[in-house]
Amino acid sequence: MNNPQLPLGLVLRDSARFECFFGGQNSEIVAALQQAARGAGECFIYIAGLAGMGKSHLLQAACRRATDAGRSSAYLPLDARAELTPDVLAGLEQMDLVCLDDVHAIAGDAPWERGVFDLFNRMRAAGSTLLVAGRQRPDLAGFGLPDLASRLAWGVTFVLKPLAEADVLAALSWHAHRRGLELPAGTAHFLLKRMPRDLPSVFDLLDRLDEASLVEQRRLTVPFVKSVLGLE
Repeated sequence: MNNPQLPLGLVLRDSARFECFFGGQNSEIVAALQQAARGAGECFIYIAGLAGMGKSHLLQAACRRATDAGRSSAYLPLDARAELTPDVLAGLEQMDLVCLDDVHAIAGDAPWERGVFDLFNRMRAAGSTLLVAGRQRPDLAGFGLPDLASRLAWGVTFVLKPLAEADVLAALSWHAHRRGLELPAGTAHFLLKRMPRDLPSVFDLLDRLDEASLVEQRRLTVPFVKSVLGLE
């Protein structure tokens, strides 16, 4: 099997799997991405959503699923373009799956916009699968190259919906269980009322509490969580 191609020594987040994305109203998006990762369904998908809604999680999960299916893949976060040049896009059409994250970050950057435009055309000709994520739909992203916006709108565009309280609670409980943490229901509800309702925040918070629990050999009671997080 091929491992995902990653720039800058980036490592896919271990929790970035479809199994731990509690999508709620986004189940159609998850299903479409799972198909695309396996080489079925749509060959081009654009995902729009604000920061913290799980775009990076889903793209990285798609890379993992492609690897499990024996397909080659590449994940490229375009918000890291300051450390890269558009040359990194050369040859990516040879991959079975390419995931471009944070495409809004290149809006107004002519060399990068042209590079992504050319990559889209090469991947279309090669029959490869391209998944792109950005904060806005292609027509609202502010690209200076009109042809790029039109190309990115050629495939299926999904707009992520915010996670409901039950979805965030499920993600919190699942991640705690996966780490071997005992998270009492009362503590979970306490956290839910005091944390942002996005997956990165859920996972980062559990990592922090896990470390504190191991160091102090304490259970995740509400008083202990309050002391760790500095809450009243």
